[in-house]
Amino acid sequence: MPKEKTLIRFFAGVSAKPATNIRIMKRILLALGLILLVNLRIDAAPGKSKPGAGIQKLQSLAGDWTGKDERGAVVKTSIKSIAGETAVMETLVMPGMEEMVTIYSQDGDGIALLHYCPTNNQPRMRAVLGPGDVKELVFAFEGAGNLDSPDEGHEHKLVIQFQDKDHMTERWTWRSNGKDSEMVYRFERKNGRAK
Repeated sequence: MPKEKTLIRFFAGVSAKPATNIRIMKRILLALGLILLVNLRIDAAPGKSKPGAGIQKLQSLAGDWTGKDERGAVVKTSIKSIAGETAVMETLVMPGMEEMVTIYSQDGDGIALLHYCPTNNQPRMRAVLGPGDVKELVFAFEGAGNLDSPDEGHEHKLVIQFQDKDHMTERWTWRSNGKDSEMVYRFERKNGRAK
């Protein structure tokens, strides 16, 4: 039988060899099964997780802020969402010092931060959220990169207090030789109110 007639019969559902039809149908079913399995795996793949309440609170601070420290010196900070809104970056600037950068990210039931300090160490801290509305985040020291000894000066704790959408306070605890000193910055959102 010529090839053209065999192809026509196959596509019409008729073949001269039933055994050939069964093998072809098995191959087609196997291919369809694999395609279905791959599609199910893609659909079941985890998507982008939703940010928790703490990260959402930090994201709501996006923008530029100005304030003063306890001595009345002007301080500035800029906050923005980064990495597909999975993290928040804060750039803090104080007179007479180089800028400091802090990255906040979701960490299970809490928020982790990594602080890049002009002293060339990188403290890691973590805050665990309580129930209800986020009014305060308390970050506790968990370690640091480039810190030879815990007696070396480093940021050891951060407390962020949220007064309202346009006012916040940051309380940084500096630890050196086992002694703590707190630096308090009171910020107001620059250029108007939150959107």
